[in-house]
Amino acid sequence: MNTKLTRRSFLGAGLTGAALALAACGGNGGNEGGDAPAPEGGEAAPAEAGMKVGLICLHDENSTYDLNFINGFKEAMANLGIADGDYMIKTNIPEGQECYDAAADLADAGCAVIFADSFGHEDYMIQAAKEFPEVQFCHATGTKAHTEGLANYHNAFASIYEGRFLAGVAAGLKLQEIAEAGKLKGETPKMGYVGAFTYAEVVSGYTSFFLGAKSIVPEVTMDVTFTGSWYDETAEKEGATKLISGGADLISQHADSMGAPTACENAGIPDVSYNGSTKDACPNTFIVSSRIDWAPYYEFVVNATKNGEAVPADWTGTLATGSVKLTEVNEAVAAAGTADKIAEVQAGLENGTIHVFDTANFTVGGETLTSYLADVDTDAAYEGDTEVIADGYFHESEYRSAPYFDLKIDGINLLDTAF
Repeated sequence: MNTKLTRRSFLGAGLTGAALALAACGGNGGNEGGDAPAPEGGEAAPAEAGMKVGLICLHDENSTYDLNFINGFKEAMANLGIADGDYMIKTNIPEGQECYDAAADLADAGCAVIFADSFGHEDYMIQAAKEFPEVQFCHATGTKAHTEGLANYHNAFASIYEGRFLAGVAAGLKLQEIAEAGKLKGETPKMGYVGAFTYAEVVSGYTSFFLGAKSIVPEVTMDVTFTGSWYDETAEKEGATKLISGGADLISQHADSMGAPTACENAGIPDVSYNGSTKDACPNTFIVSSRIDWAPYYEFVVNATKNGEAVPADWTGTLATGSVKLTEVNEAVAAAGTADKIAEVQAGLENGTIHVFDTANFTVGGETLTSYLADVDTDAAYEGDTEVIADGYFHESEYRSAPYFDLKIDGINLLDTAF
């Protein structure tokens, strides 16, 4: 193993024994690349000599969120012909200085492109991008690339609000079926939603899901509770149980464990999960799931880097790019005709005849919006800076890739906002 201090030595940091091990193997239990000695000087391996690529994950394969990134990464590496020894995955990397350390280790190990998957990784990825200007750093869900102006730092997301809307359509059809059978818990259909934080990403997600259901069942309402964590199985299970006790006829989530789906399976309540099918574990309640397929982005960035082409500061995947996916509908639980209805609505989303955030379909404080300044540039005061309503709908993820829809629309009841 090469133990010579790398580029970070000038910071007075040096590599600890643990960091050296990580640099060599892609570490933290998530190695997919085998030994890759760090080149002297921390220079990235040239693409023509066999590109090395790294991925930093907040959790590991036990998190549906991280597993989705990992699966997409492995798929992309296979499609690109990048050998096992040339890609590395670091798992269980917190949203702190550990992310910078992981990114620097991967750069020292010769990675020409480094991806990270969690919102709180952003500042540390930016730090690494400034220290390693020859390496491309790509961060999912982040908001700062378009204002940082670094040629080697990029954000990416997808129009997952469209996928959640489609999942909401499936939920609406199920609620309609429950109502017609006379089995609603209350007088009108009610959903519950387990969210992690009150970030715009989560707000955009639960609102689009709600609007999808509302397009089928106009009288539907939804309670939302938050856990304050992306991955807390106990809190997510408790949150779902609370929503079910509060009268929810159906549950969905934006959190990463099996907590909410398990609570639904135990209670016999239909569930729309996120980031992958839970059919095997919850065969009696799972309906459908939406997710972002990250493989197209990985492939785009690696090919652009190989060809010496610029990577945009913001990249938004769509249904058309294959970046927004739904699992197969669980016909044993879903309402009859769900798959056909999803296909019909998806066609409308793709041809532009349907817009998720059509302002004719929701109100805020009883009013239909004609104008809204969104916080696209993410200043410290979270002040609106960009007009995002035009042509009768809210233009989500068009002015930057990460969601900025943060409106509190009528029909959605937030049980807590501490997070």
